[in-house]
Amino acid sequence: MLVACFCSVAAWGQRPPKGQVIDRAVASIEGQVITLSQLEFEARVLLVNAGAAAAAFAPLDHDALKASLNAIIDERLATLEADKLEAYPVEAEEVQKAIADFRARFESEAKFKEFLARNEADLQDVGRVLERSLRARRALEGKLRLRVQVTAEDVAAAKAVSPELKDVTDAMVKQRLVNERFQKLVKQELEAARRDVDVRLLGPFSPKSGAGP
Repeated sequence: MLVACFCSVAAWGQRPPKGQVIDRAVASIEGQVITLSQLEFEARVLLVNAGAAAAAFAPLDHDALKASLNAIIDERLATLEADKLEAYPVEAEEVQKAIADFRARFESEAKFKEFLARNEADLQDVGRVLERSLRARRALEGKLRLRVQVTAEDVAAAKAVSPELKDVTDAMVKQRLVNERFQKLVKQELEAARRDVDVRLLGPFSPKSGAGP
């Protein structure tokens, strides 16, 4: 499925060539389309925010874009129920801090502005991506928090079967178990959501595409 975006006649005085493809759809969630340009921009924001500063300008190959697309879909699925219930809001101050932290990952203000210009984006666009990421994490934590409880018996059992944990503090082992359980439950939750929600990968990311596995 292709998405054609045409410039305003009033703004430019003429229409672009007939049939010219400006963008294309790469996925849809309940009919809401994610375009290739959205994917590339959001992928760079998420990668940079995760510490991969070079991703701001480096080419992103098919595998990197596919992994990012799945992460972006997961975030939207995580917030789908929260949107319906108007739950797990992110305060404006939290978004501003997230933007400031993201901005600080660039070597200079000039580089940050270059990033925005290359992606035809502004601070609001960056903020929307970061806010969704924060809200997705919050929604999953809120839904799964009670299911990742770890007891003293769990810690003792983990130490008993893992010699490398013998000298690790109980607190650190407990946190490790909590993280492992949380990630497992998140995976299960999102897999279930994909079965219940109409999620489609399109174009080069379609299961029928020969561009990648």
